Amino acid sequence: MQETYVAFLRGINVGGHHKVPMQELRDRLPELGFANIQTILNTGNIIFDAAPEFPDQLERRISEYLENYFGFPIPCIIRSAAFILQLCEENPFADIKIHKKIRLYISLLKEENQADIEIPWSSSDASFRILAKRAQNILSVLDLEVNGTPQGMEALENFYGKEITTRNWNTIKRIEKKLLAAKKDFS
Repeated sequence: MQETYVAFLRGINVGGHHKVPMQELRDRLPELGFANIQTILNTGNIIFDAAPEFPDQLERRISEYLENYFGFPIPCIIRSAAFILQLCEENPFADIKIHKKIRLYISLLKEENQADIEIPWSSSDASFRILAKRAQNILSVLDLEVNGTPQGMEALENFYGKEITTRNWNTIKRIEKKLLAAKKDFS
């Protein structure tokens, strides 16, 4: 019996550094025993089926394999398909007034980590807000109308450390769409 997981790779294909072609990922990951591999965008979002395993063990196996293959560290954070679908169904950003300068994010922590801040939290200029923290996942909003530069990610790393990766909510919704298209039972 296999389960469906989503792997989020950190720090690849950014500014021409640490290039990892998605086709190579799809070609290489079956060597780890994974099946039905799909990539979403060029930022290292991978849906795959694997034998049930603890997420931290999967993260370690994938990271070690990719570092050996590509020659540089590639941190990996895993979430189950069921988690992604449940999060999307909950629609945690439903109360946010959306306009073209608003960015909705989910940041994924590798391990449970508590920051010494009170949530909800807001930057001094209110351009970046942390709405909620749910276990190893942080929901935030960036308003580029207030501050034209996305400095929220620096705040997250200051609070929670560098073992974190962030995805735009639109990316998560694209992952949800692919998961739903597979028509599996993710409960």
